[in-house]
Amino acid sequence: MTMEHKVERKLFDEVMVPCYNPMPMIPDHGKGSRIWDQEGREYIDFAGGIAVSCLGHCHPVMVDALTEQAQKLWHLSNVMTNAPALRLAKRLTELSFADRVFYANSGAEANEAALKLARRWAKEEHGEHKSEIIAFTKGFHGRTFFTVTVGGQPAYSDGFGPKPGDVTHLPYNDIAALADHISERTCAVMMEPLQGEGGIVPPEPGFLQAVRELCDKHNALLIFDEVQTGNGRTGTFYAYQESGVEPDILATAKSLGGGIPIGAMLTTERLAAHMKPGVHGSTYGGNPLACAVAEAVVNEVTKPDVLDGVMEREQWFRDGLEAINDKYGIFSEVRGKGLLLGAALNQDWEGRARDILVAAGEEGLLVLVAGPNVVRFTPSLVITKADIEEGMARLERAIAKVVAG
Repeated sequence: MTMEHKVERKLFDEVMVPCYNPMPMIPDHGKGSRIWDQEGREYIDFAGGIAVSCLGHCHPVMVDALTEQAQKLWHLSNVMTNAPALRLAKRLTELSFADRVFYANSGAEANEAALKLARRWAKEEHGEHKSEIIAFTKGFHGRTFFTVTVGGQPAYSDGFGPKPGDVTHLPYNDIAALADHISERTCAVMMEPLQGEGGIVPPEPGFLQAVRELCDKHNALLIFDEVQTGNGRTGTFYAYQESGVEPDILATAKSLGGGIPIGAMLTTERLAAHMKPGVHGSTYGGNPLACAVAEAVVNEVTKPDVLDGVMEREQWFRDGLEAINDKYGIFSEVRGKGLLLGAALNQDWEGRARDILVAAGEEGLLVLVAGPNVVRFTPSLVITKADIEEGMARLERAIAKVVAG
């Protein structure tokens, strides 16, 4: 990094809208599961750009796909189609329940498309009265006004004036509450098959099946938000595939592009027919550059050794966290599946997740939080055992510091 290219962290406060509070260091480059800042200091990455960098940084498969496509076509708009978009869509339909794909640029946009499709279907098939969207408290579905309203965290949706209407929130994992409330007015139930931002909360046995059955009984659609759980994160390509429960609509993003912005809404042929020309759209959605990279990522992630390796790495993480907890006794449990894991702090350490994140950063380790009480880990799906062990050593030093006060 030459001196004239170096930027200071204080520039952020001078030029950026203050909706983030980023770390003091500024990353310069990454390779695999390691990142180096402008000073040349090295960090181990257990955060993966919030479950995005599923193949780590600068994976050759991604670099090659980007470089090759960069010499051909970057953007066309949807006045035309393009080969990478069609190849990727074919792959996604082969790998899932879906027959049809709509491309967007993010998880929020994929969820927005899912919600608009559900409302459109209900209106055209059943009439205006069938418009209720049911979602779950602590759920997270993006930051557009519709998706943030459907998300069950008022802190993110309050303060912007009147919200989109006919959205109901019920407790996650409470089958009785859903059975009591759902009706013929319900258009769709939207949920994460494993809650991410809300604290890495897995579904209890039978919950997903019960939701599916209640949706079928009341002729409502089931929308799975797999933005964080999808693309191999939990050890199957989509998390729903292990549950035996199929949604009607699925939203995917984050790991789909391995770091390049892309999202997709997947659905059936029957439902897709309601999205006629002009009903919905996206200027950048499905652009050839993003789709070429995503196709390469999907082909790599779906290799059996990569998916099998996710479960192996989950165990390495759990073993490392258990060893740390044996010494310091700060976690009540480790929740989640595959490489979407959350270490929940016990009563004595409530509200201290961010302190651990900051201390970890000082030790050269990048982690995340999921609310004030959960330290979240969403690393590369191909992170090496050596990087996990070194990361755990740094996490232990960070926790020792926090415990020592």
